[in-house]
Parts: sequence; C-alpha cells; structure tokens
Amino acid sequence: MLLVTTDTINGKNLEMLGLVKGSTIQTVNAIKDIGSGLKTLVGGELGSYNDMMGKARTLASDRMIKEAEALGADAIVGIRYSSSSIMQSAAEIMAYGTAVKFV
Repeated sequence: MLLVTTDTINGKNLEMLGLVKGSTIQTVNAIKDIGSGLKTLVGGELGSYNDMMGKARTLASDRMIKEAEALGADAIVGIRYSSSSIMQSAAEIMAYGTAVKFV
C-alpha cells in the first residue's frame, strides 16, 4: 500500500474511494508514568512516551491501511496524523487519508 501526504501521485490517475482512518488510545504503565514525572524535574526526553506514541502511530496506520484494503485501494493520499490527550498519561492517535485506486 502506497502512503503519501500529497493529494496526488505523479504519473497516476486516481479514482477516489473515500475516507479511511485508524485510531488507538494508548497509555504507559503507572511505574513508567511515575518515572517520567520525575524526569520532568531534571528535563530531557521521555523515552517511554516516545515509545508509546511510536507504537500508537504504527497501530493507527495499520488500521487505516486495513480499511483501505477492504475498499480495494492501491494507495492512500493526503495522509494526516492527529493526537489528543484523553486523560493524564493517555493519548489518542488518529491516522486518516483518502483511499484511492489507480485507473
């Protein structure tokens, strides 16, 4: 599955199939959350949150791709990602774009 952030793909005529999306809500365990809280006192990168968000983006992307495959898509154009805080230490990641077929 070809994934692009642009609305077109050079050299391809596209038939738009519709919006596809994937999302997940992720959190870290309480021990990692406490450790990250302490890390904020001295500053620096919060590795456990980086890992969580990376896994969340992958899972959201995989779910979006699965939706596109069900439509018979060859690619997804105009891909965007968004995130929001659901509660303390939990975040939602959404991936969305337009499923297209090459014609």
